[in-house]
Amino acid sequence: MQITETTAEGLKHAFTIVVEAKTIADQTNARLEHLKDTVQIKGFRKGKVPVSLLKKLYGEGVRGEVMQAAVQDSTDSALKQHDLKPAMQPKIDLVKFEENSDLEFTLEVEVLPVITPMDFTTLSLERPVTEVSPDEASEAIQRLAEQQRTFADRSDGEAAQDGDVAVIDYDGKIDGEAFDGGKSENVSVQIGQKMFIPGFEEQLVGTLKGSELQIKVTFPENYGATHLAGKEAVFDVKVHQVRVPEAAAIDDAFAEKLGMENLEKLREAMQERITTDYKNISRARLKRALLDALDKAHVFEVPPGLLATEEEQIWQQFNQELQRRGQTLADQEKSEEDLRKEYHGIADRRVRLGLLLAEIGQRNNITVSEDAMREALFRQASQFPGQEKMLFEYYSKNPQALQSLRAPLYEDKVVDFILELAQVSDKPVSREELFKEADEV
Repeated sequence: MQITETTAEGLKHAFTIVVEAKTIADQTNARLEHLKDTVQIKGFRKGKVPVSLLKKLYGEGVRGEVMQAAVQDSTDSALKQHDLKPAMQPKIDLVKFEENSDLEFTLEVEVLPVITPMDFTTLSLERPVTEVSPDEASEAIQRLAEQQRTFADRSDGEAAQDGDVAVIDYDGKIDGEAFDGGKSENVSVQIGQKMFIPGFEEQLVGTLKGSELQIKVTFPENYGATHLAGKEAVFDVKVHQVRVPEAAAIDDAFAEKLGMENLEKLREAMQERITTDYKNISRARLKRALLDALDKAHVFEVPPGLLATEEEQIWQQFNQELQRRGQTLADQEKSEEDLRKEYHGIADRRVRLGLLLAEIGQRNNITVSEDAMREALFRQASQFPGQEKMLFEYYSKNPQALQSLRAPLYEDKVVDFILELAQVSDKPVSREELFKEADEV
């Protein structure tokens, strides 16, 4: 076997590898000899089939298997000799593979960079923390009560007010022409919830059961469906019902409807849930600060193939989101060139941090336990009631899908490991500051 390195530029390496014809022939003959003891051919006793006949019948297939094994073995040898760790599947091109000739092929491989993690004890990070006030649990229970409340029909002659529900038919037109999604029947509109086009709900105030009216509105300039954005529309509306919300009693009976023992237990559960939500947001903020610090402290070349794959994935997700919103690249404030440059930076950060966290995890023998994987799998299955068995089978048969489930668990374990070493101090912030920063993250 002859291994010749032809390229060594950064993380890209290339080799020309030659396996002698005699080696291929000897290994092919050895396999045929072994095959002689197992194959049965009519007219010959087992183990007595001439190798020449086996070569005629199976020689081409066996030689193909031998060459495939030779390519894999010599590839492994080339990587081991040069102490290279592939970042992706190597690219192999056969140059010469005719019978009775040497096997020759080229090997191109992108390798993982050498990464030296920083001293994590030098990291100083702030964790934003917010205390949950007793009023917040009460406010959350009040919101629950509003969601659970019932509505009663207003008496004939009573006009709709802010907060009422109007059951309507509507038929919208732009410049006299109907448009997709502009017509519907028996739609419940709660006035003041701002779920419709700006200005639509307000014009229902004062209407009566049986009212027929025209509502004129203008679609926002940033409306998701670009063919409607900024257009004036006229809706013919008929009001079938006007319903007024009934006050919901917040008492032990209300708590029991929600599966709690009494109102106090509901209040405690709500307080605990809000506390958990705040801790999760605080954790997300701290993790983001850590990743920013790691990104700044570790600058190294990333494998071009990994970068291109991540960049393309981000670009595809962006285009899918455009399609979902009914938009095109032409509707964006930035040019395609600027957008691609922006996503290139995002992809580079993701790949570098992914490689860094993987290196830290390997150096410190960090693993995800089977118990943690089972818990994650059950959490995933709980989102698809009635399809649990099918979901379990899917993950058991798809290692790549299972890895996508394992990856965030592994990342969080590595993050926790780093945070144990770093200097982390709590920084009290208001609820508004916590949520504002969370939105920015």
